[in-house]
Amino acid sequence: MIHVTSEIGTLKKVLLHRPGAELLNLTPATLHELLFDDIPYLEVARKEHDAFSKILHAERVEVVYLEDLVAEILKDDTIKDRFIRQFIKEADIHTKRYTDMLIDYLKDIDDTKKLVFKMMAGVSAKELDNSAFSLYDLINDDSKMIIAPLPNLYFTRDPFFTLFDGVAIDHMYSKTRARETIFAEYIFKYHKDYCDTVHYYDRDLPFMIEGGDVLVLNEEVLAIGTSQRTEPDAIELLADRLFSSKSKVKEILAIHIPNTRSYMHLDTICTQVDKGKFLVHPLLLDLAVYRISKDKDPRIMKLDKDLRTILKEALRLDDVTLIRCGGSDLLTAFREQWNDASNTLCIKPGVVICYERNVVTNKILQEHGIKVLTIPSSELSRGRGGPRCMSMPLIREDV
Repeated sequence: MIHVTSEIGTLKKVLLHRPGAELLNLTPATLHELLFDDIPYLEVARKEHDAFSKILHAERVEVVYLEDLVAEILKDDTIKDRFIRQFIKEADIHTKRYTDMLIDYLKDIDDTKKLVFKMMAGVSAKELDNSAFSLYDLINDDSKMIIAPLPNLYFTRDPFFTLFDGVAIDHMYSKTRARETIFAEYIFKYHKDYCDTVHYYDRDLPFMIEGGDVLVLNEEVLAIGTSQRTEPDAIELLADRLFSSKSKVKEILAIHIPNTRSYMHLDTICTQVDKGKFLVHPLLLDLAVYRISKDKDPRIMKLDKDLRTILKEALRLDDVTLIRCGGSDLLTAFREQWNDASNTLCIKPGVVICYERNVVTNKILQEHGIKVLTIPSSELSRGRGGPRCMSMPLIREDV
């Protein structure tokens, strides 16, 4: 069951992925390709992630893990075989020799959860039976990754996102992350709890979109960033699908974000923290906003109003408060935004989970009546994502 009609309704069930051995297969040479700026220390990253999960449990949120859902599906041998072959193909393994070796290697892992972890971590040449050397083998050392790791997986918000009674399985910006969406494809196709979920977007559609760009403001309004990782065409296609579905969506606010890693998704510069209250990076206040309407003319138009007024009118609220990340000091705002200060996870109206390192922004939130629950983040933040990025709500109560 999926039920998500806002960003702030009491969180009842959430999907996470605890960082695993995929982080151990990051190297300085592959950081850029794998979308990292540094190599997290896995042991500490896990402790920080466990602290995140502990807070969720303490707040009576049911936590389920990506690896567990996929492992349950792969207990069916037919699905397991299909999954392995698709995963290898999408890892750009084209030679019959390596395809056969990888199929044999992965199918020999009987414990399906260990199999999922191995596919997330990647496979190196030294793990395979390489007794019959090829020219490729002789040229490359045996530490080379035949299947690259998926170190971004602990950011479960991006490969797919939930909205209303359905899911959007994303077409990812980076080829590096494309295989992450295979896990979602199989969960929403085969898992007994999710196989009947409505699909509002699918990974084989031609335009890029990622979950970090999508805010479900209420049953009628979405905000979506046109960013480095979400294309305008994807937003229009999603709008068409939502408008023609049984959903109640009437308009989408498309916010044009600079094409840069610092602001890779809308939720890196804006998250909702309470009814009528948003935490925003000062940059957001000057960005262009466009409205895509189901039943207004013109269907698409630029809104020549300030963001506060746009949100107030779209959400039919008497007032909207924009809380500035870092306050009035731009140096603090840019520093703390880089460390994911704007990327809060709201677990009920007026209660958010934040990284403890962003002390200025956290204090400002508290001054605006927001209860702030903090988690350590020296290693998790190296992947450039905060509590919202690391969580995918499955069920929220209606506000």
